[in-house]
Amino acid sequence: MDAPGVSIQHVTDAELVARARQGDAAAFGELVSRHQSAVHRAALSAGTAPSDADDVAQEAFLLAYRRLASFRGDATFKTWLLTIAWNQAVNHRRSNARWWQRLVDADPPAAEHGAQVSAWEHIPSTSGTPEELAADSQLRRAISARIEALPPKLRDALLLAQTGDYSYEEMAAMLKSPAGTIKWRVSEARRLVRAQLETSGYRW
Repeated sequence: MDAPGVSIQHVTDAELVARARQGDAAAFGELVSRHQSAVHRAALSAGTAPSDADDVAQEAFLLAYRRLASFRGDATFKTWLLTIAWNQAVNHRRSNARWWQRLVDADPPAAEHGAQVSAWEHIPSTSGTPEELAADSQLRRAISARIEALPPKLRDALLLAQTGDYSYEEMAAMLKSPAGTIKWRVSEARRLVRAQLETSGYRW
């Protein structure tokens, strides 16, 4: 139980994990509150349909709770949790053949402070006349098709970078590769998509 006048919101993740291991449900609830948005975005980044992302996030938190004893603190709790969430989301997307529709329909999210540059950087966004909107839709579908055709390792790195929500260290943990490798994969994926679009006649 918290000391009088001390809010659980000011306790570190490591301290909350220690409390949760001792059976403090409120401590784990605070961890959920702190990281729910990041876990949800990780599920979407892996290609989970928006309608299923909440379920994937819940599964990830349940699995994390069951595995608390195995958390050694080699990485931050958030990074460890995101790795679990990513793996759950990848498993989920394998059963969903239409997951790419999300990339076609959704607008790219804005990058937050300290986040990665969006993979959609320099891709035009048109608005106005029906002709301009149709051209924008056609380009997004072309982008989606080129990303879908990327090798899985390049594709997953690009999808995570596209959210603008994770550091390269967090992405490295989720994808189980060195941060330098992830940076190269993102750069190479962008280069390939851009080159293929330009070959197809798209310019910006």
